[in-house]
Amino acid sequence: MKQTIDDAVGALLADIGSTHDELLEVVQRVRHVATAAGDGVSESVKYGGIMFSHTAFFCGVFAYSGHVTVEFGRGYLLEDHHHVLEGGGKYRRHIKLYSVADVETKQLADYVRQAYELEPPR
Repeated sequence: MKQTIDDAVGALLADIGSTHDELLEVVQRVRHVATAAGDGVSESVKYGGIMFSHTAFFCGVFAYSGHVTVEFGRGYLLEDHHHVLEGGGKYRRHIKLYSVADVETKQLADYVRQAYELEPPR
């Protein structure tokens, strides 16, 4: 039986909850921020995390053993007003989150909105 996107996301969330319960709330908050970034945001499981897209992928959330990372494939184009972007590669940047409070203090919504707006509307 083919697993739907919603089932895949649910299974990944259940896995995160069973192995890193303290990070599940952070991931859930990131999901809320990403889906609120604009119209038509969908989520799918890829690369071991949840990727968010509307016309193309604009960010993804990944749970590790001690933190959650929000990855931006075109992060080099984001304005880092709050000086929280990490990564020195050619394109990708990320923000590490250790608690739900970090979602607000690191101004995640600003970066997610910028990434969303980089993609052309449908």
